[in-house]
Parts: sequence; structure tokens; C-alpha cells
Amino acid sequence: MRTVAEPGKQTDLIGLHVAELADGEQLDYASQDETCVVVLTGTVDAAAGGAPLGRAGGRASVFEGPGHAIYLAPDEPLRLTATGGPAELAIATAPLAGEPAAQSRVITPADQRTASPGSGNWARSVRTILGPEHEAGRLLLGETINPPGNWSSYPPHKHDTHRPPREVQLEEVYLFKVDPPEGFGVQVRYGDGDSWEETSIIRDGSSAAIRSGYHPVVAAPGYTLYYLWVMAGQGRQMIPFLDPRYAWVQQGR
Repeated sequence: MRTVAEPGKQTDLIGLHVAELADGEQLDYASQDETCVVVLTGTVDAAAGGAPLGRAGGRASVFEGPGHAIYLAPDEPLRLTATGGPAELAIATAPLAGEPAAQSRVITPADQRTASPGSGNWARSVRTILGPEHEAGRLLLGETINPPGNWSSYPPHKHDTHRPPREVQLEEVYLFKVDPPEGFGVQVRYGDGDSWEETSIIRDGSSAAIRSGYHPVVAAPGYTLYYLWVMAGQGRQMIPFLDPRYAWVQQGR
């Protein structure tokens, strides 16, 4: 199991790991934190606390369409068994913050909210697996698909300051995939008033831990970009703050 983000290192709250299972291989997992396992590819049979939850997965690629996930309450042992071939899993965790955990369950594509925000070269597809409307204690989680040459997290927004109802503080972790895999994307990050800025090349399998700042992403022409996004912070509202200089793209001049 590969660690993408670890609390106390890349993040304050979010843990993210990637596991690859061979056909028939089992993964036994338990955490004191709330957990959501996203089946990136392949199929697994899931059991929590010794009781079967059902089968999850089935897609050959994250670019095919929405997939399955498994929500796991804290301290409940989970067993996942790859069936019908290998499986790749993303395991996201966050500690609860006074809110009760939800019931362990399989999350199907029908349980998710899908949307196509933006327009033109900043249109993208968003699959919300755990949104504010879904039962969970702290985690917010989903998948975004950028068509070739398109931007997302655009207009540039941030969510690093807790000042509701204008903005809610949430840290975030991205896990990227690129199709075809030799392609790339670019992530731009900067602070208020351009107090700091950085640019990163995104490759297939890249990740980013975002504690602060605006963070738009763009896919290179000819290549589709996917990223799993995981958020946790103060509450389960999603209220990003748009950079006022660029908000007109969404709001109109």
C-alpha cells in the first residue's frame, strides 16, 4: 500500500493511500478514522465487521464513468477481496470532529451526484461521491474529469479560511490520472494578492496536498485529466471563495 498523504506530514487531517490487489488477493484494513475506499479499477467483494457489504467496482478505467466506493465507520474492520482480476483502490481517511459517523455501506454510481460545471474550455465533469448531502461525519470526496485542454477548479478558488457564509476552511488532497498515461497537466497555486505562487507538472499517478491558496488545474491538449479529490476541515459545507479578479468568467461582467 502506497501512502499519498499522511496527517502531520503533507496534511493536518486527511490520509490517502493507494492499494493494488491481484486477482483473489485480500486487503484487511481498519482505522480509528472515518474511511472511504474508492474502487479506481477492478472489482472487490467487501465485508465490514465480518458482515458482507456487497460487490463494488467493475470499471476498467476511471475515465469510463462513475465508479463504486465503500464507506467505513471508525474502528470497523474491513476486508476487501479482488475478484475477476486485479483492482486498484484509493483509501481516504479523516478523523471525526464531533459529528457521528455514518453506517458502513457500498456507494454506487446511482448514489452519487454528477454535474458538468463551467463552459467552453473550463467545462469539466464532476462526480461527487460524498457531498454535504450524503451521510458521513467529516469526509467530502469525489472525482473530476478535465477534457483535453480544459481547466477545472476554475475560476480559481480557495477554501483555507473559515469565514462562513463566504468561505469554509477545508484542506484537500488530489490524486491524478492521465489518459493516455504519457500525457500531463499543470497545476497552478498562489496566495492572496499573489503573495506566493508555484506551478507543478502533473503526471499519471501524481498527487497534491493543498492546505492553502487558489489551485486551478489544466489538462494538456490531447490528454484527458482525472483527479480524485478528498476534503476535510471545519464542517461539511463546500463554500469556496473565488478569486475576485477572475470570478467574472462564471458570474458575467
